Amino acid sequence: MKIAILGTRGIPNYYGGFEQFAEFFSVYLVQKGHEVYCYNSHNHKFQEKTFQGVNIIHQHDPEYKYGTFGQFIYDYNCIIDSRKRDFDIILQLGYTSNSIWFFLLPQKPIIITNMDGIEWKRSKYSRPVQQFLRFAERLAAISSDYLVSDSLGIQTFLKKRYKKDSTYIAYGAHPFTNPNETILEQYQVEKENFNMIMARFEPENNLEMVLDGVVKSNDSTPILVIGNHTTKYGEYLKNKYKNHNAIRFMGAIYNLEHLNNLRYFSKLYFHGHSVGGTNPSLLEAMASKALILAHNNNFNKGIIKQNGYYFANPEEVKNLLLTIKKNDNLQFIQNNFEAIVNEFNWDKINGEYLSLFEQCMARSKTGK
Repeated sequence: MKIAILGTRGIPNYYGGFEQFAEFFSVYLVQKGHEVYCYNSHNHKFQEKTFQGVNIIHQHDPEYKYGTFGQFIYDYNCIIDSRKRDFDIILQLGYTSNSIWFFLLPQKPIIITNMDGIEWKRSKYSRPVQQFLRFAERLAAISSDYLVSDSLGIQTFLKKRYKKDSTYIAYGAHPFTNPNETILEQYQVEKENFNMIMARFEPENNLEMVLDGVVKSNDSTPILVIGNHTTKYGEYLKNKYKNHNAIRFMGAIYNLEHLNNLRYFSKLYFHGHSVGGTNPSLLEAMASKALILAHNNNFNKGIIKQNGYYFANPEEVKNLLLTIKKNDNLQFIQNNFEAIVNEFNWDKINGEYLSLFEQCMARSKTGK
């Protein structure tokens, strides 16, 4: 099959979950003998024409100049380019800024869209933007040939709202089995004597809720706050907690080995995400044998079930900080790790996507 992947900033990953998936899945497809193309932003750090056998197509991306509006132009450029490539399948990762161009998609390829989370519920967006995202979600749902949901909650939502079936394929993670305690020296922390939270600096990821709980607890244990904080919201949080020495804003870290070791050796790992499907950083925390304290919502509960602790306000964060010990919860940690091995591992996820592609191609050829 000749396959294209659209909807990401590109590979290798320097940004987020979809980029990580695109990197792993595209390389997997090449290893299985398929011809794969991944669209990259023109200003992506990786400027080569191929990555581990995957063909890279750089397209102009003016997001740096126009902000969010630039994403629409980038997606337009990718879709226009795809019209001349004779692809068999186009996999769209997300719908936020590409669905309005659905009428420009080439007619021959099968269009498969991973619908991501319920984007219009994100509190960072103004009401007009939320209304647009609901419209974009509908366009993607009705214009794609096949839909993928990365959580059962999203699958149920799509069926209820759009009467559309979707294939449930979770996100994945690699089991982490090779810890290296010396890496901690670079971050000036000690084994099981620091906590951490990792997220984009957006209100619905509840960084402020967690950090308010840290302040309330008067706990002197360092908490590493990992994510790009050079944003308006990031500046607000840094200013709010500037007098609290235990709170350390680390910036974004993309070195997976370092992240895995930080998660593995952390005392408590807070996961504040409250919107979306199967969150990649949650699975990676499970794979790294972190003890997880998650925001209390159905998306997180659907993944870690009873094998973690939940919070819904700063007071609950404070109480967890003062009472929970990692050594008392080793079974939770092991249960989550086994879920990665058996359910959320990348080989299984990649295989399920490839199986879906093969089924879609077979249906296309038989007209069924």
